[in-house]
Amino acid sequence: MSNRAASLLVSRLSRTQQTRSKAHFTFQPSTQLPESLQSRERTKQNLMQAVNDAMKIAMETDDTAVVFGEDVAFGGVFRCSLDLQKQFGKDRVFNTPLCEQGIAGFGIGLAVSGATAIAEIQFGDYIFPAYDQLVNEAAKYRYRSGGLFSCGGLTVRSTWGAVGHGALYHSQSPEAQFTHTPGLKVVVPRGPIQAKGLLLSCIRDPDPCIFFEPKILYRLAAEDVPVGDYMLPIGKADTVRPGKDITIVSWGTQVHVALEAAQLAKEKLEIDVEVIDLQSIQPWDEDHVVESVKKTGRLIVTHEAPITSGFGAEIAATVQKRCFLHLESPVERVCGYDTPFPHVHEPFYIPSVTRVFDAIKKSVKF
Repeated sequence: MSNRAASLLVSRLSRTQQTRSKAHFTFQPSTQLPESLQSRERTKQNLMQAVNDAMKIAMETDDTAVVFGEDVAFGGVFRCSLDLQKQFGKDRVFNTPLCEQGIAGFGIGLAVSGATAIAEIQFGDYIFPAYDQLVNEAAKYRYRSGGLFSCGGLTVRSTWGAVGHGALYHSQSPEAQFTHTPGLKVVVPRGPIQAKGLLLSCIRDPDPCIFFEPKILYRLAAEDVPVGDYMLPIGKADTVRPGKDITIVSWGTQVHVALEAAQLAKEKLEIDVEVIDLQSIQPWDEDHVVESVKKTGRLIVTHEAPITSGFGAEIAATVQKRCFLHLESPVERVCGYDTPFPHVHEPFYIPSVTRVFDAIKKSVKF
């Protein structure tokens, strides 16, 4: 290989690596805390540290709480359980075999026995072997026993969403798969403050919860997180940007994409966009969204998961029913495409700032 060819190859590899490691959005820290947290001391944490802190607090305040999953003993591949085994011992923080169905089933048994089970499924893409246990056992345990037994002490943590180079087995967003199951709660935080408060709420909730953590935010997202124990309510949406012309609803990483598109619409089109973070999609804050759409008359729902049967369809159907006479244009959905999640073509698959911005223009010009 000539020196020039080698130089071109190195240059191309360098550009590829930069592209793969660059996020398709800018993380925007929370600007307003709930009133109960505003006077709290705060400390800078990224999302990984916030999750770790939540589990540490849960284990300090509940002697029955245990953390288990693949590689969690040394801290996990994303380091979310770092030093927990050192502090709480091998009986409370331990590794499991490489078997997601077994992890979920073991967690159900622990919870039914009265323990607080915090299970980790290393990647959301591999939660499907556990699907039967979660849907047919965990979700129905209280119902099938007539209220005699419950596995509400079960929380399943799992990574979620695009990461820049994860491709088809490390980038999926499977949240909608679980919202069709009564008895489960599904939560997706947008940043460290929400991750800590919502994870503690899931761990202490009387129903089994699935807590999806946007893995691209583990180190990218950092903000001043309240110190100590606090919980945020499951089922309550958060208006992260008020507006009057159009409503955008999202959750997780995509909230930051929506915020960027909203700012672009303000600068380029003088359109005032309201952005709502659902925070939990089962249950979801239907009234909060409806109230916003009745004010703005327009709605865009955006999520990374494929568009067909994505949870955005449920939101669109509800808004169409409850806000029909208030709508000024059809509800728009900006989502992933109905294909396997691609590798090199990820930038084209992602519902980007540009795609959301185009949907804003389309809705307003209808």
